[in-house]
Amino acid sequence: MTIMPQTTAPLCAAGLLTRRERASISQQDASSARWVRSKTRRGKRATSHKALGSCGSKTALASIILLLALCAASCKQENPPAAPAAGALPVITTAGGATMVAIPAGSFEMGSSASREKDETPHRVYVNAFYMDQYEVTQEHFEKLLGRNPSRWKEPKNPVEQIRWKDAAEYSNARSRREGLAPAYDPKTWRCDFAAAGYRLPTEAEWEYACRAGARTEYSFGDGPAALGEHAWFKENCTRSPQPVGGRKPNPWGLYDMYGNVWEWCHDFYGDDYYRSSPEKDPSGPPAGETRVLRGGCWNSRASMCRSAYRNDENPGYTDACFGRDVHGFVGFRCVRSQPGK
Repeated sequence: MTIMPQTTAPLCAAGLLTRRERASISQQDASSARWVRSKTRRGKRATSHKALGSCGSKTALASIILLLALCAASCKQENPPAAPAAGALPVITTAGGATMVAIPAGSFEMGSSASREKDETPHRVYVNAFYMDQYEVTQEHFEKLLGRNPSRWKEPKNPVEQIRWKDAAEYSNARSRREGLAPAYDPKTWRCDFAAAGYRLPTEAEWEYACRAGARTEYSFGDGPAALGEHAWFKENCTRSPQPVGGRKPNPWGLYDMYGNVWEWCHDFYGDDYYRSSPEKDPSGPPAGETRVLRGGCWNSRASMCRSAYRNDENPGYTDACFGRDVHGFVGFRCVRSQPGK
């Protein structure tokens, strides 16, 4: 009987490997096949000697099977788990009264191969587990902590807007201190300590991972914007201002307003070619830059700008005049924090 090495076809078909990984493993498969053929030929020569009988062939066969089993186990360990399938995730309530969704660790393909945007190069990413605000930070929560409300459209349940990146980082630190957690941001440099237990802005990878909720389509609900109005306040169903948070359907992981309402600041500096060289595990953006990343679109955005993979950026000291002097209230945020021990 000829024993053939295990192929990688199931992994490739499931989309768990990048093109580079598949090419590398294909070369390994070819080498394994040559090694098996060589061992088999030597086994056949050995069987011609009666002193060895069939024992030598069985020993060689057992060695080959053991080696292939070890290789298979190694491949399983090296391939990170994919994003969980759609379904409700645990929700916690913080000491400050905010609800957060427990996002599990996993891997996904970030970016889009279908898009014409040059900064959306598809690439494989793995993120560790984290908590994410179920809703965008509201004006009442922001004002309660920082004593001010910079929003153009005043309404307690609306997302806070007209927010600079530093305002969002400052709020994150204040929220951490209130709950007895170590702040993530250094207020002198605004560098982030990702090992800190406190709140921070999501990395761009964390944001897109949570937004997709396990989906590989343009939106978490499928390809094409036909159902976007059920999930988002955007240009076609909202003509004047942001709306109270949670007014549209959540994504499959229970997160609201990931599309539309207000753009959301991410931690990362923006780089249009960053995807070509970013690390696979927990990327956090270029070390420096002139602008920071915004995601999700807003109430005045076209459907294409609300896609899961769409990237926008703005000066961290942004005021809404950068987007247009006649209408304000485009940019807000939500917070994340790492899950302890994960």
